[in-house]
Amino acid sequence: MTAFVVLFVVAVVLAPTEAVLIGCGVPAASGELSLIAVIAVAAVGCTLSDFVDFGVGRGVGLRALERVGRRPGPRAVVAWTADKLATRGESILVAVRFVPGGGLVGAVLAGSLRWPVRRFAPIAVVGATLWSAYTAALGYFGGQVFTDPVVATLVSFAVATLVGVPIGMAVRAAQRRVVDAAAAA
Repeated sequence: MTAFVVLFVVAVVLAPTEAVLIGCGVPAASGELSLIAVIAVAAVGCTLSDFVDFGVGRGVGLRALERVGRRPGPRAVVAWTADKLATRGESILVAVRFVPGGGLVGAVLAGSLRWPVRRFAPIAVVGATLWSAYTAALGYFGGQVFTDPVVATLVSFAVATLVGVPIGMAVRAAQRRVVDAAAAA
């Protein structure tokens, strides 16, 4: 029960949820925790966090992202996400969840752009659930392959890194293109 409480709190308060979620996936592989429950708790916590971020965006508007937008890279992510939300919002909100900090930016932007809650809610649930399932599965499969929980967790983090690095590189390349295009204009 303690693991679920910690996971929920971490997911709601925007702490590094990925580490805790992978860590909970490892004992799920041995049956100590239910994988479905781990995914559900993380998804509910992340969805609640998304609603808080959405509310911040609604209440404060784009000013909520001013601090983030001071540096060119994050500013490019915000600009790119805002542009994509206008045209392909639902798929972008789900996809951006897999980019570090993307869930926060997407939710704040959706609120800032005055998306109706009825449009945002199902997307927040789907995005949080898919991301939670992916991340918990990394820990689960690490726990299936390795019996030592420390080794399983470390290998799961390594796999997450190997998956995340190319995605991060692609995002950075897209950011540079946005920043370069903005500077040229």
